[in-house]
Amino acid sequence: MQQALLLSLLAGAMIPLGAWIAWRRDQFDERVPHAVVAFGGGTLVSAVALVLVPDGAARIPDALAVVLFLAGGAVFRWIDASVKRISGQHGQMLAMLTDFIPEAAALGALLATGENSAFLLAALIGLQNLPEGFNAWRENPPNAPRRTMALYCALALLGPAAAMAGNVFLSQSDGALGGLMVFAAGGVLYLVFEDVAPADRMESDPTPPLGAVAGFALGLAGHLMLT
Repeated sequence: MQQALLLSLLAGAMIPLGAWIAWRRDQFDERVPHAVVAFGGGTLVSAVALVLVPDGAARIPDALAVVLFLAGGAVFRWIDASVKRISGQHGQMLAMLTDFIPEAAALGALLATGENSAFLLAALIGLQNLPEGFNAWRENPPNAPRRTMALYCALALLGPAAAMAGNVFLSQSDGALGGLMVFAAGGVLYLVFEDVAPADRMESDPTPPLGAVAGFALGLAGHLMLT
């Protein structure tokens, strides 16, 4: 349990760190924000391809895995559209939380079952939270940055709460854990192409999307080290 809380807290701490970098973004080259967002997209895709789908699908029937993957994309799309329709903003913050919370729950359960992939998942969650925190801040720059930064720090605590729930409850049901992982994977993939990928483009410079390649390569390196 302590390991789950610590790893999820470290992963969650990347949210305010990314937001802080966005707060001070004037000190960076214009290409840096786009490269950071692209890197986050790469790590999200690597989490889907290397951990969430293979580990989750191995725990449930194949047909159910396909259905839950599609359902995850559909549900995340509905949530994303609903929030944007109501508030017209905060889409990136929603994207950040809707993949962070289920992934943290899966992390807690994987640690309870002794899966080696738990440590890779923890690293990927942290790596994706950094650019997602950055992009969420940049999408809607706050009028009271210090107060908003305190909110981002509080959001990071949702990870340990979800990890604790996963450690206690999901670890007792292999099928529920697998279903959550596949469902989250479908939602994460939707969010990559809806919110993350469009934000990494620069008409004047095609270089930043290479960050996505670097992000996936980092996840692949971690995966290969465990196999």
